[in-house]
Amino acid sequence: MERFKLDIAAGKVIAIANQKGGVGKTTTSVNLAASLKVTRKKVLLIDLDPQGNATTGSGINKSTLEASVYDLLVQGKTFDEVVQRPAEGEYDLLPANGDLVAAEIELINVENRELRLRQIVEEVRSNYDFIVIDCPPSLNMLTINALVAADGVVIPMQCEYYALEGLSALMDTISAIRDRINPDLKIEGILRTMYDPRSKLTTEVNGQLLNYFGDTVYRTVVPRNIRLAEAPSYGKPVIKYDRQSRGAIAYLALAGEMLRRHDEAAAASASG
Repeated sequence: MERFKLDIAAGKVIAIANQKGGVGKTTTSVNLAASLKVTRKKVLLIDLDPQGNATTGSGINKSTLEASVYDLLVQGKTFDEVVQRPAEGEYDLLPANGDLVAAEIELINVENRELRLRQIVEEVRSNYDFIVIDCPPSLNMLTINALVAADGVVIPMQCEYYALEGLSALMDTISAIRDRINPDLKIEGILRTMYDPRSKLTTEVNGQLLNYFGDTVYRTVVPRNIRLAEAPSYGKPVIKYDRQSRGAIAYLALAGEMLRRHDEAAAASASG
């Protein structure tokens, strides 16, 4: 398998991944994209989950799509034929629906199938400051495509023991992708979601995370928040639904922390 180096200067590609469902992966994808957009960055959100929740959470009806990311990956449609510009999110979106389930099977017969999304991303990444990929909750060919295309991985997780088990499996996958195809892939950060500091279990798992991963764990935590949970049913990122809510403030803080890390890494690279 060909190994390659991505042109980081052309825009940062971030995969939001965790094969465990219900950890806030899609919530993070949508709200991080919206929060980065608020900072006046050019943002593309790629919905790579057949459930299409990032699509509906952005205010797009997935059942009436004329073209989706499936058509881009498998059917040869162009980026401009598929991209949507949701009014609520203000970022660009490559939408998804149940058609994407077929991509897992059909990509088997595509040459360099692990590189398909990367090839698409490379054609447009110079148009964006950030490209955020919402991965499906499994370690399948779609997730592998996302990890091959990405510069970094953000891992949302709850502070519970089952989450730690899933994290270990994801780390192994990231390591394998780095060794075989994408040597520059790194863990961008671990994001604690649905955080409840009153729980003893949360406190214990949080301590283990910080002890093992240190500064890789974002300082920002996303609390349990009703407004954050309600926003997708209105087809809006939480910043458009209730900007003053704790959930909106948390994701704005995450965007700020990510931008600071990005600037610090760029400065260190330039001085080195």
